[in-house]
Amino acid sequence: MSNTLFEKVWASHEIMELHGRSLLYIDKYFLDDGSAVLSYEQMEAGGLEVRNPEQALSLSDHYVPSRPTAMIFADTDARRMSESAAKFAAKRRMPHFGFGHPYQGISHVVGIEQGFSLPGLTLVCGDSHTATHGAVGALAFGIGSTEITQVMAAQALWQMKPKTMRINVDGQLGMGVEAKDVILAIIGTIGTKGASGYAVEYAGSTVDALGIAQRATICNMSIEAGAKIGMVAPDDVTLQHLVGLPFAPVGESWDQAVLHWRTLRSDSDAKFDREVHIDATAIEPVVTWGTSPEDVLPISGCVPDPASEGDPDRKRQMLRSLEYMGLVPGVPLCDLAIDRVFIGSCTNSRIEDLRAAAAVVRGRQAVVPSWVVPGSQLIRSQAEREGLDQIFIQAGFEWRLPGCSLCCGNNGDYVAPGERCASTSNRNFIGRQGPDARTHLLSPSMAAAAAVTGRLTDVRRLPRLV
Repeated sequence: MSNTLFEKVWASHEIMELHGRSLLYIDKYFLDDGSAVLSYEQMEAGGLEVRNPEQALSLSDHYVPSRPTAMIFADTDARRMSESAAKFAAKRRMPHFGFGHPYQGISHVVGIEQGFSLPGLTLVCGDSHTATHGAVGALAFGIGSTEITQVMAAQALWQMKPKTMRINVDGQLGMGVEAKDVILAIIGTIGTKGASGYAVEYAGSTVDALGIAQRATICNMSIEAGAKIGMVAPDDVTLQHLVGLPFAPVGESWDQAVLHWRTLRSDSDAKFDREVHIDATAIEPVVTWGTSPEDVLPISGCVPDPASEGDPDRKRQMLRSLEYMGLVPGVPLCDLAIDRVFIGSCTNSRIEDLRAAAAVVRGRQAVVPSWVVPGSQLIRSQAEREGLDQIFIQAGFEWRLPGCSLCCGNNGDYVAPGERCASTSNRNFIGRQGPDARTHLLSPSMAAAAAVTGRLTDVRRLPRLV
């Protein structure tokens, strides 16, 4: 029988099926400082033991401070959550990359850079963007706190098996177009419910040509299209990324793993429940205008007019979004002034993202408050070795400590009410970056262009500096 990549991994982890639900063996899981606290309390209250502590990775990311000069938590609750994570991990002898650890960072960045996330594994975390790890061919998805408790105690989890979808992206990306533009264009095409109930496989010549960081960006925002799971089949790019990483197999184990990983591809005649085709050559640098990731348009476009929308529900949603965002229909997107810039998050904080932004910033000056928050301590150190930090600092950016930071504001980093932020994060929901904050999602290069011009700007129109 022919199978998709997802079906192969699912079947190899299915312990049993009962009443339409599958009991899945879970290989590995992340415990972050926000979502896992309730699980710690449940484990303690129930007197439960962690079944396989070596298959967990505990991290501090949501609540850690980002200001190097402060080095203090935003409040006592944030400090308590971070300390609870450290104590729980130490008691169970779990690996823990806490605040100040040389490997500390965002779970969805660290797992991939450390080789903790591997092809063909089932991997979960109490965070909706866990699909990021599908970039290396893992079957990864977000779960709730009670489910985290179940995984810690039983190393298994009941799940409904989703349908399958393949999103084919083909063609060469144009100048100034990045992986963030690709996934936003996909969401703009199929909508935020377009992949609901599906496990998505991203394929095609465009995806094949991307590095792991860019694949991670695409898989990261699968949830914004409605899917819990987003995957890319492992290939030579994946193997080159994984070789020599701390958690990756070595020696004979590596050779055996590679043989298995090379089988993790959808069969040529595998049937998907839905297929979508995207022409990469038609994608321009894009930006969101509303309060949903599907509210996206090319930077060359204008704020849309709800009067031209025939669907009454969609029209009402557009009116609410425009009111919240303080926008007027017909205004060119490139005329919108912004108040601050955020380059970071589990979507766009890897070294490749920082290099892309620095290439735009070099020789220019930020004209609005702008932050760069690397995704991990290793990325921060590498950027400093390459001199990227000095490019940003000399341009007037703040060079901050790794963590989730302004993506979700749990650590006290907020966009002020009414301010308009150009952000490389993954969500532009109402209040996501702070009460009454207005968020425009875009790529690292586009964010850098906004920082040095003070408005949403087509990065392709910036003159090249020698």
